[in-house]
Amino acid sequence: MIDYLIANMWQIWAVVSIICLILELSSGDFFIICFSIGAVFGIIAAVLGLGIYWQLFIFAVFSLLCVIFIRPVALRYLHKNEPNKPSNADALIGRTGRVTEPIAAGNSGYVQIDGDLWKAVSTIDIPVGTTVRVIGRESTIITVEVL
Repeated sequence: MIDYLIANMWQIWAVVSIICLILELSSGDFFIICFSIGAVFGIIAAVLGLGIYWQLFIFAVFSLLCVIFIRPVALRYLHKNEPNKPSNADALIGRTGRVTEPIAAGNSGYVQIDGDLWKAVSTIDIPVGTTVRVIGRESTIITVEVL
């Protein structure tokens, strides 16, 4: 079994690369993807027939180079140097949308924001077609106010 794994290390590196990509999707800080890139270079080293120690060395070197050189550029380009970039539903706060189902005070209705419908509540009655701004969020229900 060990002989098979050593002879087919490119498969191990491929699994490591894919796992790192999946983990990166949950973090979004462009750190784990550097290990995925290092694993791709590990695949290349394995296909070229280099030994396991060379593969590990190449993985470590390219992962480190990626962390030092590629990650800062990716963060600067994609996060625009924002210290606290909101994600998912938190990014809705401050956005505007249009009421698609009337919102009665104390009850809920629906607001469309960029094609997505969100359950919304308000302290006042808001008719259909009114443009509103998101001022809060509780789970998947947003709180809105009239612009």
